[in-house]
Amino acid sequence: MTGNEIFYERLSSNRTEALFLVLTFLFFRLHRRRYNRADRLDLFAALFFILFVFFGFCSLNYRTLIIRLTEEKLTLIFGLFRWRVPLHNVAECRRDELPLFMRLGGAGIHFMFIRKRYRVSFNFLEYPRILIRLKRKVGPVEDVSFSTRRPDEFLQIIQEIRPIHC
Repeated sequence: MTGNEIFYERLSSNRTEALFLVLTFLFFRLHRRRYNRADRLDLFAALFFILFVFFGFCSLNYRTLIIRLTEEKLTLIFGLFRWRVPLHNVAECRRDELPLFMRLGGAGIHFMFIRKRYRVSFNFLEYPRILIRLKRKVGPVEDVSFSTRRPDEFLQIIQEIRPIHC
């Protein structure tokens, strides 16, 4: 925690990391096998290589989610990606209730429609989530959700610094 942070959390998931590493290794092996059999880079070898690079990136980038809350803003950091929510743009915050299909949609950063609202989600599968509804859209994004081990503590703190509908 630094300076004026009033909430800080580093969140990681060994299960998610293991899944991404297994997929990275699997697609590397499939690429090498296909490339060696075809004796050239054909469509499948190229596809397996692209998937190997993608999951390798995911295993490095989606290792840790950092949540920082100050009196002015919420910052979510997932590897190279950062999302800031100025607290003056928060209309509502609460625990996130997702349909089962959407809840199991994967770890990392996702953009999706939930109940006709477009959202960005920073998440790991095994942790509860917080939903932040925005007063004004950021691009097409109307809601921001993120995983945390401490949803009740986060909601209590944000309610104390900015009394909103939580």
